[in-house]
Amino acid sequence: MDFGLGDKTALVTGSYRGTGAGIAKVLAAEGATVFVHGLEAGQPDAVVAQIVAEGGKAQAVVADIRGADGVGELEELLGTVDVLVANHGAPVGSRWDTADLAMWAQEWNNNVLVGVSAAQAAVAGMRSRGWGRIVFLGTVGTRMPGQRNPGYYAAKAGLPILVRSLAMELRGTGVTTNLVSPGMIATAEVREMLTRRAAREDVGPNWDEVQAWAAATAMPNLTGRIAEPEDIGSLVAYVASEAAWHINGADLAIDGGAVDAR
Repeated sequence: MDFGLGDKTALVTGSYRGTGAGIAKVLAAEGATVFVHGLEAGQPDAVVAQIVAEGGKAQAVVADIRGADGVGELEELLGTVDVLVANHGAPVGSRWDTADLAMWAQEWNNNVLVGVSAAQAAVAGMRSRGWGRIVFLGTVGTRMPGQRNPGYYAAKAGLPILVRSLAMELRGTGVTTNLVSPGMIATAEVREMLTRRAAREDVGPNWDEVQAWAAATAMPNLTGRIAEPEDIGSLVAYVASEAAWHINGADLAIDGGAVDAR
């Protein structure tokens, strides 16, 4: 299927590593010109080089969007992009046993407000062109949270409402807004963590063995596998495509059935 992205530009925040890098690579493979974003100089370079080496079009952009003026540094660029993937976000360690709410506020900023600011900056250009795709990255952890990092899960839990509200704001404009909510993703850090945990159970070190163990016991899902960053990228690319014009305000889980595997 031709996703119709060959003449589109895309910005993926936090795409210098992990899931964001996987999304950027898939969008580039589908023909989009991708702006690979990093927080510091040099961070996006390896991903850009890989995309270009594989025949794609990519350019590095750098801005520490975690600060008050960070998204403002990208405002001119955001006005030109056709696809915005608000991928940046991570837990920062909020805890129930501390009265210090600074980490909670930081998790709200990192996982919600940064994406909101980027979307606000991108909307005017998308409206004027009559076409645009805004995709937020969430997590199925909001449907099955634990006691660790409550501020992170609480922040991410606000995203389904945000995308529905923005979809209503943009009704009839040709711009859609959706949320993609992954389960466990086999980033380099997750592979290392699971391999280390599996070794304590005499499992591995072969990744196929480790992921089968993790998907059955440590992080259960119904497929017996753990998604690669590019698997998430494939869903994002479809949501960003012309073919997905009628998907709007949706929260799309890509978790291998993890919610039902507990």
